[in-house]
Amino acid sequence: RMPGATAKEVENRVTNPMERLLWEIPGVKYIYSTSRPGMSLVIVRFYVGQDEEKSIVRLNQKLYEHFDIIPPGCSPPLIRPKTIYDVPICALTFHSKTYGAYQLRRIAKEVEEAVKRIPKVSETKVIGGQRRQIRVLLDTARLDAYHMGALRIIQMLKGANAQFPAGRMDRLNREIVVKTGNFFTNREDVANLVVGAYQGRPVYLKDVATVLDGPEEPKDYVYYLAPGQPEEPAVTLSISKRKGSNAVTIVREIRKKIALLKGDLIPSGVQVTVTRDYGATAEDKSNELLFHMILAVVGVSLLIWIFLGFRMAGVVALAIPSTLALTLAVYYLYGYTLNRITLFALIFCIAILVDDAIVVAENIIRHYHLPENKGRPLADVAVEAVDEVGNPTVVATFTVIAAVLPMAFVGGLMGPYMRPIPIGSSFAMLFSLGVAFIVTPWASLRLLKASGGKKEEKESALTRINRKVMTPLIHHPKWQWIFLIGIVILLLATISMFGFKSVLVKMLPFDNKNEFQVIIDMDEGTTLERTALVAREMAEYLKTVPEVI
Repeated sequence: RMPGATAKEVENRVTNPMERLLWEIPGVKYIYSTSRPGMSLVIVRFYVGQDEEKSIVRLNQKLYEHFDIIPPGCSPPLIRPKTIYDVPICALTFHSKTYGAYQLRRIAKEVEEAVKRIPKVSETKVIGGQRRQIRVLLDTARLDAYHMGALRIIQMLKGANAQFPAGRMDRLNREIVVKTGNFFTNREDVANLVVGAYQGRPVYLKDVATVLDGPEEPKDYVYYLAPGQPEEPAVTLSISKRKGSNAVTIVREIRKKIALLKGDLIPSGVQVTVTRDYGATAEDKSNELLFHMILAVVGVSLLIWIFLGFRMAGVVALAIPSTLALTLAVYYLYGYTLNRITLFALIFCIAILVDDAIVVAENIIRHYHLPENKGRPLADVAVEAVDEVGNPTVVATFTVIAAVLPMAFVGGLMGPYMRPIPIGSSFAMLFSLGVAFIVTPWASLRLLKASGGKKEEKESALTRINRKVMTPLIHHPKWQWIFLIGIVILLLATISMFGFKSVLVKMLPFDNKNEFQVIIDMDEGTTLERTALVAREMAEYLKTVPEVI
């Protein structure tokens, strides 16, 4: 801060020198600065992946080293780190027909203290309403009558609202601490302050001023509007969560706490509406992904049942929960939580983790039906069948890993965001390989013993169609070349879609938010009341829109 300085002076003497210093810090990506009359605000953004603690230490150290170049009249900088976890996950709006903004703010502050005691709750902030303030309205006529000035009154108020230690006194084997002065506690303390003397008698503050105990002058207006209801004064309590905590459980605890406070701290005439609930949003998206995950498991199992039979589907489907359980253990050890990215990685894994089990199980069944293996021990047949496809299965698995794993080394903003996908997929493929060589042969032996040597059902129609298509493709070079050329043409056509912009290329899906903001930029010098009137008129129209709640 630089009180009294113009915006141009703040820019030249404070902002520009500070920017040049901040650019010297390693890891700084860019700097935003805003110079206002009497104040400079600078936002320093570091590259993704920079250590947060080290970056804050470097920033503090750089500024403290150059305190000597701070111009006279400028305060030391206030440094405050901001992260994604400072974004509120929950907003509680207190509104009422009978209580005003002053009373609502006092209620919200009481609730804030109760909410802060919930574990994992971080920053809380009360928006709107008027704070309690003891206001002193000086009467110039009375000041002139007592030959006093406003500056003297201000100095007297500052000096009287203090308490200082005055020493110690030992008496009767006890030590008594002596203090002088006292803090103001109510309106009467301020009104009865002696601010001077006139004609041999003391002059109290109430003699030269009107002292009011109540709300401060309005700095903002907050209203709550709902379709079909009149506008009501409101105060909003925003709540953030700590790093690594679960938004769903925190919001659930907040709702329970508010329900307990109703009728106690929250009067019956005050309504509490949850105007932001990112916990519910996260839960809906997670439940949707879990549903699709279950759908993927069922779909893969049904597909295997259609092509390979019921018993084979059971053997292969056993690989899915086994591999997913091991993959979840890796996520836990890495410190990843179950979120949209990790759940998407699990869904992505389901399609590829059954490949190894299908190859191994189908070859075991094929060897079992071969005439030359009739009468041989089932264990020997299974070992021979697994050994036959072992090397190709290992190569195929590591080929998939080689294609997916490089995504884990992507830098910038997308690196930490997408890293759970390649890590989860790679470990899932390794686990699926182990399951295919250990669990699948064991399950296949149990299946064959349970079947009592009975042959599988006759070939299905899909199997016969597959055989008719694949037989000429395998044995005739002409069809092989036609198939290869067709694949190359399709590959080139797919790549050309990016060049012709036939498809939309976007790394992340569009986020369908359930809220939006309208920013009203009024002319410079417009009063707060005029701005509030325009905002309320716009809100009255917006609440007639059917989609607005």
